[in-house]
Amino acid sequence: VVFFLQEVVSEEGEEESNGVNLMEFSDEILLHILSYVPCTDLVLNVRRTCRKLATLCLDKSLTHTVLLQKDYKVDKDKVKHLMRDIGKEIYQLNMAGCYWLPSSTIDHVTRCKNLVKLNLSGCHVTSLRLSKMLSTLQHLRSLAIDVNPGFDASQLSSECKATLSRVSELKQTLYTPSYGVVPCCTSLEKLLLYFEILDRSREGFMLSGQLMVGESNVPHYQNLRIFYARLAPGYVNQEVVRLYLAVLSDRTPENLHAFLISAPGSFAETGATKNLLDSMARNARLDALQLPKAWINGSGLLQHLKFNNPFYFSFSRCTLSGGHLIQRVINGGKDLKSLTSLNLSGCVHCLAPESLFRKAEDDIDSSILESLVVSCCNLRHLNLSAAHHHSSESIGNHLCQLLSRLKHLLSLALPVCSITDVAASVEKPPTTPNLVPQTFGRKVRIGIQTYPRNLGDQANQKIESSVFWALMGSLRFLETLEIIGSSFSSAMPRNEPAIRNSLPPCVRAQSVGDSEVAAISQLTYLQSLTLAQLPNILTGSGLVNIGLHCQHLRTLSLANLGMMGKVVYMSALMDMLKHCKCLRDLRLEQPYFCAGAQFFQALSHCSSLQRLCIVSRSGTLQSDAVMSFMANCLEVIMCHMFMGESLTVCKNLQQSIVRSFQAERPALNVVIFPLLHEDLTEVIRDVPMRHLDEITLFKSRVAEEPPNLWW
Repeated sequence: VVFFLQEVVSEEGEEESNGVNLMEFSDEILLHILSYVPCTDLVLNVRRTCRKLATLCLDKSLTHTVLLQKDYKVDKDKVKHLMRDIGKEIYQLNMAGCYWLPSSTIDHVTRCKNLVKLNLSGCHVTSLRLSKMLSTLQHLRSLAIDVNPGFDASQLSSECKATLSRVSELKQTLYTPSYGVVPCCTSLEKLLLYFEILDRSREGFMLSGQLMVGESNVPHYQNLRIFYARLAPGYVNQEVVRLYLAVLSDRTPENLHAFLISAPGSFAETGATKNLLDSMARNARLDALQLPKAWINGSGLLQHLKFNNPFYFSFSRCTLSGGHLIQRVINGGKDLKSLTSLNLSGCVHCLAPESLFRKAEDDIDSSILESLVVSCCNLRHLNLSAAHHHSSESIGNHLCQLLSRLKHLLSLALPVCSITDVAASVEKPPTTPNLVPQTFGRKVRIGIQTYPRNLGDQANQKIESSVFWALMGSLRFLETLEIIGSSFSSAMPRNEPAIRNSLPPCVRAQSVGDSEVAAISQLTYLQSLTLAQLPNILTGSGLVNIGLHCQHLRTLSLANLGMMGKVVYMSALMDMLKHCKCLRDLRLEQPYFCAGAQFFQALSHCSSLQRLCIVSRSGTLQSDAVMSFMANCLEVIMCHMFMGESLTVCKNLQQSIVRSFQAERPALNVVIFPLLHEDLTEVIRDVPMRHLDEITLFKSRVAEEPPNLWW
């Protein structure tokens, strides 16, 4: 856009041969166009092109909110000049995830005297710098920061604490056991806590989650309306969050309407948490709820909680049955038009009337899903992944047919076994003599497979009449889709060694393959796609259709498609990538993946690509091809490869990339490391949280958090 504007201005004096000049458009239209240009480019480049743009680029609509969180080209000098030129005009500043900027960059924020909202998550900020900065921001009401080892609240000045006392929204990411600035924020209405504390220090010492609790550092929750806590794996995170909850258990805020705790694994209920939940049941009317599974399983809590106009529910990994879901949450079919986001990931019995004598693989009760669809007709985000949702043979009651009624869906996550036609699932999947079993093993040499280039060439694979094809056709405005095998687990989990074995796919999923993938190409507005553990991928032909028709695709994640002994879809993937001009993030997880010259040549067509992650057991790479790719794709700032190469090869390539491109790409983050190396977890802990959470680690992200939880 910047280049285009500069070209237009340079041609202003030339004779116009076709239509009007862009500069003749109204100010309103030009302001709309300029809103798509990064603020740093507007202020430091575009406004210097002509007088008209110089005035428009400083319009309040463009300088009121400055977003730097994914402006990977911004450096400390640009931030300095930006704050100098328009600092007083900035009311909202988002620098989240700017991990590459030195801590001294934060000093320039003091020029933004009128700041109301400030997001510094992922930035390097010491206690002293935070104190100095906040002392000058008297109008601040919303703050997001990290609390790292070495943070000392006693270093905060009285002026800083005065500013914090007026803050009503706080997002705090903890990398060390601490209350951070929470005790200073006496007017809190929204509190978001992200616990990323490791159980062991770099030196191998076990950490403790115990804090010194005194009158001066007790959190103030009396005005709290929203409480959200997300825990990374580890017992220390659980210990610390209990200390934050201890104050809530004494007295539940009168205006509390959203209470959310996302905790992986087992997070046992205690006497204090039970008192908290009992108090909430008596005094609160909630609009959003998420609790650890141990707090819900086997309890009558949901029967006693009161809801107002709920917009978000998450019962992820709970043993909640469909009967309880309908009776206690939906209240027997109560009108829940206000509900826009629902997460039932890993809730294996949520579509069955009861769970006591039911096997996880049994058919679902379609009447429960129908009640859910009718009552929650305005759902925009729905997650049903990590469970076996098998439809019965009843006509018209297939899961896909019922979900097609949700016309407002923007994001959807489903298990692979839920999208297959019942008739197809009972038939034996097609086999050919040269296919490799769905297990790890020795590489088998097979010929180069050809695949049909369009749907018309796919004999006996046309699925226009299938339930999944119809579902995709009815959800034309879907932006995010995840189809994930119910037994899939990534080879690279958090804080643990790489998984060496994977569970076989569900029997019902055996027929899901190329034709189902081709059905996804109907989603014209698709922006993010995740496909994992689709066993019947034979050629990957459906990927080409997606590349051709889903031109807005920005994020693509593929994992364990087809046979496990060979990447059967490589040729189709390379053809697909040639059409993905808007693709920014690509994650590939597949055993025996060969990241060679042909692959990187095809990937070079993705001119917008910024982040690449490849996870491959026994995978190989060509260093020269990687270097050539990095030189051709100037926007790439993240390259993560966890392959089967030796440590020496990985280190040499990583050093070469950093040495060659770090100077011109300040945000460059490169990690190339053997997947099965014992030190993998130590390497992972140094990856910036933005990349780790958004792409490097595999997880379902649909309805993971309430919509618009933070800006």
